[in-house]
Amino acid sequence: MTTTPPTRLVVGVTGATGAPIAVRLLEVLREVPGVETHLVLSTWARSTIEVETPYTGRQFAELADVNHKFGELGATISSGSYPAAGMVVVPCSMKTLAAVRHGIADNLISRAADVTLKERRPLVLVPRETPLSEIHLENMLALSRMGARIVPPMPSFYDAPACIDDLVNHIVMRILDQFPLPVAAADIAERWPGLADARGRRGHRGEADEAGEAGEVRNRSGVHGSC
Repeated sequence: MTTTPPTRLVVGVTGATGAPIAVRLLEVLREVPGVETHLVLSTWARSTIEVETPYTGRQFAELADVNHKFGELGATISSGSYPAAGMVVVPCSMKTLAAVRHGIADNLISRAADVTLKERRPLVLVPRETPLSEIHLENMLALSRMGARIVPPMPSFYDAPACIDDLVNHIVMRILDQFPLPVAAADIAERWPGLADARGRRGHRGEADEAGEAGEVRNRSGVHGSC
């Protein structure tokens, strides 16, 4: 009897701010049957994770199914012959963005991204920087033309987010939308329901807040907010 091979997704995490997004992404993917995550942390990613989340670098790594060392260029995911559904770099620093754009594969994140591009697999980059220089914008445009998907972590407000967790969930949902994965996105965040429903939801949320029904909680990403 043959078994169905797992759907592999490579997750690269750099030292740019936005670690809570990577945390939530891995949390969601852990609950998806048949998905196997391969994680690569850059040198500075560990420091950012410990500053922005309740996790240590080691605890964060435990969220993934498989871990690879940043300098391990002989890893399975550094070869196009190793099947994968795609790769996401979240958050993506401008240094990594530039390296991927110019094919500088001197670490496992940029090498795996290079492989993903050449194999025509989905490559999702979640760039974190502001303001953006002409260099940053040109790099994003070039990568978009090469087939990469540029998904900045833009918050949405039409779903009346009550806390940071709501914003993070919506960003993670939009990242997952880029991959052919069996993810029940409706369980992650709310989508645009149409103008009439959005107006009704906003009114209902306002009434709940006035009644004091929204309490202070600590969300999954470790940031305080009212949900």
